[in-house]
Amino acid sequence: MIHSPMFHRFRSPQAADPAGGAGFLGQGARWGVSLGLLAILAGGCGGGSAPTAPPSATVAGDTVAAADLASGTAAETTSETTTETTTETTTETTTETTLAAEADRPPAYFTTPAGVAIDGTDAVAYFTEGEPRAGSPEFSYDWQGATWQFSSADHRDRFQANPEAYAPQYGGYCAWAVSQGYKAPTDPTAWSIVEGKLYLNYDRRIQQRWEKDIPGFIALANDLWTQVLEMEAP
Repeated sequence: MIHSPMFHRFRSPQAADPAGGAGFLGQGARWGVSLGLLAILAGGCGGGSAPTAPPSATVAGDTVAAADLASGTAAETTSETTTETTTETTTETTTETTLAAEADRPPAYFTTPAGVAIDGTDAVAYFTEGEPRAGSPEFSYDWQGATWQFSSADHRDRFQANPEAYAPQYGGYCAWAVSQGYKAPTDPTAWSIVEGKLYLNYDRRIQQRWEKDIPGFIALANDLWTQVLEMEAP
C-alpha cells in the first residue's frame, strides 16, 4: 500500500467513498445545483431586472382605456348636441310665443280703419302752430303700427326724429276715458297740451269734464293705462 500524501490527494472517487456515494463528481453536482438555486434566488431578490407584465396584459389595458376614452368623448358630444338642440328649440318656441302675443295685442294707438293715426291730423302742428291741421299722405311716416300724416316734410322729419315728443298720450285714446278705466275714440279738435304732452278727448263735452281736474285725471290714467292698453279697441 502506498502511503504517499500525493496518493491520498489524487486517489480515485471510489477510494474516497467506499460506500458508493459520489466523490468529487457527486459533490460537484451538488454544488452545481446549490449555485443554481442561489443564482435564481439572487435574481428574484433584486439582482435581476424587475418583472414586467405580459405584453398581452398591457395591450388589453390600453384597449380598455381607449374604449373608455372613446365612450366618454361620445357621451360629451351627445350631451352637447342635446343641449344645443334644446336651447334652439326653446328659443324658437319663445320667439314664436312672443310674436303671437304681439299679433294678438290690441293696437297701441287709436287709428282709422285704414290704420291712420289721429284721423290724419298733423301731430306736430299742435305744438308748432297751436292748432290741429290736416296731414297729407304725401308726408307720412309709419310708427308703432300706425301711419302718421303731416302737413309738411319738416313736420314729418321732426316727428320721425322724436315720435314720443309729439304723439298723443295713451295711444291717442280719450284721456278722460282712460282715467275711468276704458278706451274711447277721440276727436282731433278736442285737445290740450299739458306740461309738453298732447292729450285728446272723445269730444268737446268730455273735454270739459277733463278740464275740471286735469292733474287728477292724468294721475288716474297713468295708473290704469297698462291695464286699459290690453283691452279691445272701441
